[in-house]
Amino acid sequence: MIDWTFLALAAAGGFVGGAMNALAGGGSFSTMPTLIALGLPSTIANATSNVALQPAAMASVWAYRHGLEPVMGVSMRRMAVLTFVFALLGSVLLFLTPPRAFDLIVPWLLLTATIAIAGGRHASEWLARIAKPGPRALMGAQAVLGVYGGYFGGGIGMMLTAAWGLLSGRNPAQLAAPRTLMLATANAAATLVFVATGMVAWAQCLPMLAGGIVGGWSGALIGRRLPAGLIRGWTLLLTTVTTAVFFYRGYA
Repeated sequence: MIDWTFLALAAAGGFVGGAMNALAGGGSFSTMPTLIALGLPSTIANATSNVALQPAAMASVWAYRHGLEPVMGVSMRRMAVLTFVFALLGSVLLFLTPPRAFDLIVPWLLLTATIAIAGGRHASEWLARIAKPGPRALMGAQAVLGVYGGYFGGGIGMMLTAAWGLLSGRNPAQLAAPRTLMLATANAAATLVFVATGMVAWAQCLPMLAGGIVGGWSGALIGRRLPAGLIRGWTLLLTTVTTAVFFYRGYA
């Protein structure tokens, strides 16, 4: 017998997550808690969330395709290859991490993202006064972010926005298209590992995947029309709230 409430919750979590990824990143902050509420351990929930959001990420990339352009002179193809390789490494690390250790690590990763986004504009101006970051700095940061994206998909879009904004001085709206492509690339690498290692709960994944596709496409269409200040404010609010929730969950 089909449990329609189960399917509806999974699909709704996917829709919201797909839209969030397209707007500012952080889609796993909808999908991962939904999957945990549906009974999955945190590591399995994270892996299933990544796989469920991958088609949504690709739909967002297609919607943003006309905005793809190099960041600090580094081509999208070069950035994608770098992200894919290091995301593979990160996803293998997740496979080796016990669920309890994962619960303790994740809040600190989210706190880092929150601080980076909160001070991103001022930090970028300060960095520009004392140094001139170039393509090598960007690619070094991208390698670290690739590992982060493969290990914990939640917040990778926000981390990309924060790091790229710090190094390039560009606002979140200008970075939306390349950020979405890198998010999809990291998810693709993680998907290969998670499917191969049996970490995906398909009963929860499939309805969430369907909802995520609709949400990802819708969010990208809306995101192209929203002002940069609103996107940044939403991103900061989201990271602050979810960081507090994950600290409570991990350490309470």
